[in-house]
Amino acid sequence: MTGRPTDAVPASPALTPAWPERAAWGTATSLRAWQTAALTDYLDRSPRDFLAVATPGAGKTTFALSAAAELLGRRVVDRIVVVAPTEHLKLQWAEAAARAGIPIDPAYSAGSGKTSADFVGVAVTYAGVAVNPLAMRIRTERFKTLVVLDEIHHAGDAMSWGEGVREAFEPATRRLALTGTPFRSDVNPIPFVTYAPGSDGIPRSVADFTYGYGHALADHVVRPVLFMAYSGDLAWRTRAGDEVAARLGEPLTKDMAAHALRTALDPSGEWIPSVLAAADRRLTEVRRHVPDAGGLVIATDQDAARAYAAILRKVSGEPPVVVLSDEKSASRRIADFTESERRWMVAVRMVSEGVDVPRLAVGVYATSTSTPLFFAQAVGRFVRARARGETASVFVPSVPTLLGYAAEMEVERDHVLGRRISDEDDIFAAEADLLARAQSDVGASDELLGSYEALGSQARFDQVVYDGAAFGHAGEVHVGSDEEMDFLGIPGLLEPDQVRELLHHRQRARRTAAAAGHQPPPEREPTTHEQLSILRRELNALVAAWHHRTGQAHGVTHAALRKELGGPAAAIANADQLHARINRLREWASKPSR
Repeated sequence: MTGRPTDAVPASPALTPAWPERAAWGTATSLRAWQTAALTDYLDRSPRDFLAVATPGAGKTTFALSAAAELLGRRVVDRIVVVAPTEHLKLQWAEAAARAGIPIDPAYSAGSGKTSADFVGVAVTYAGVAVNPLAMRIRTERFKTLVVLDEIHHAGDAMSWGEGVREAFEPATRRLALTGTPFRSDVNPIPFVTYAPGSDGIPRSVADFTYGYGHALADHVVRPVLFMAYSGDLAWRTRAGDEVAARLGEPLTKDMAAHALRTALDPSGEWIPSVLAAADRRLTEVRRHVPDAGGLVIATDQDAARAYAAILRKVSGEPPVVVLSDEKSASRRIADFTESERRWMVAVRMVSEGVDVPRLAVGVYATSTSTPLFFAQAVGRFVRARARGETASVFVPSVPTLLGYAAEMEVERDHVLGRRISDEDDIFAAEADLLARAQSDVGASDELLGSYEALGSQARFDQVVYDGAAFGHAGEVHVGSDEEMDFLGIPGLLEPDQVRELLHHRQRARRTAAAAGHQPPPEREPTTHEQLSILRRELNALVAAWHHRTGQAHGVTHAALRKELGGPAAAIANADQLHARINRLREWASKPSR
């Protein structure tokens, strides 16, 4: 955490404390220690622009409203504009501001004229500002205005949102920027953010105050997160008509990895129902200690969300709340879920960022989007602490990229300018595409990954990722087994160090048993289906190796094998045919050149 401890700064009494007994220096009665330090630094220096980076769930809203109350009270400003990414967050800001004694109009839109004299501020979206930035500029110029830019990373300069933000709020008296994830994968500067060269000479964003997940976890401001990773066997048919089998999480080409993840998330297979059932068992365990704990499934599109909801209804015996788009009715459903004790909510995009549902304790990351920004914001929905000892559990596909993000929860990132990027790095393009699909009435198009058909999937428990370490059985544990329940049954109330010690204790116990010669029961003879799956994986691995050696497309290699040896496509070939293709590929590979 950066910033310095100084004397307390009075804050609005309407702002409720989190852990006043943990506030350093004996100064904070209504604010967390980091909020007091940040507010003191802000008021002491009185900069026109201030960027506060705080991990999701740490309380950025409370900090910003405390700063607003002070500036209003000192007559530094007399109007407030809050800019948020979504309509729902506008309402959330207005409700939080009302509790702090600052009336804000969430129904205002640029160009709609004056607001009621009952309000001292308005809440708008970045999209709304981009529609009519001149109207917002005129309003900003008329008053001494504080602009609060929530999740400022959305305002990249080359995007219409960023251009609108710069035009509308350039004349503001004060600008307070907030984010939990300051990094972007493009090279476009964010408006009103300072950049300075790093040790390598490349400009990076400079935060005025930083409060990372590691600090927040140590202060008991956020929950520890257990990532429950699931692998499994998958099969699909490609555009070329080849039927491919692979295991989720094993090294694959980019296209194969995308198809594998999409196959796992297909509701007609066995992978997603198995993972949803495991997540529901975990939620039941958590609710033994936290009776109102809730769960959230983040889906790729509306069709998947509806299908997952139907599965959860069968699994849990209770219909989940389904949130399909960023509309007022959806905001109402989120608010109702927040105040209820219902078990599950299924959503697409809008619950991934900024939405405050403190009782969420179990999540399922069931979306094909795998950018660092989206992952961090999604996980941020589960880390907000209400009482000491609460833990969060997020179920994820065992994909190397996602597991890497999970292991780097405490890594601080900055927005880096001037580096070369590729299309797959453009996280905002991915998010824009996701949002468009999420708010449409149709599911994901096959055009995204080419013609494709999921054929089947099975899930296996892989590992738990916590505190940068992995614990588990390397994808060899069947769903529903006692080994899986060892992790699903972790108590819902544990301090971070207790979680760490419990996981290490179980890992040591397994190693001790192995060293003492306690052999596991003999494995059963694999079924015909399992034998064929093993052969298909071996064949696909050899085809991939041949591709890297020769550059020959996978489909062309499969076609050449079929032409030379006969038989149908790979996934429906019998064992003898698969063995023949494997042996022929090995012959090809053994020769210096073909």
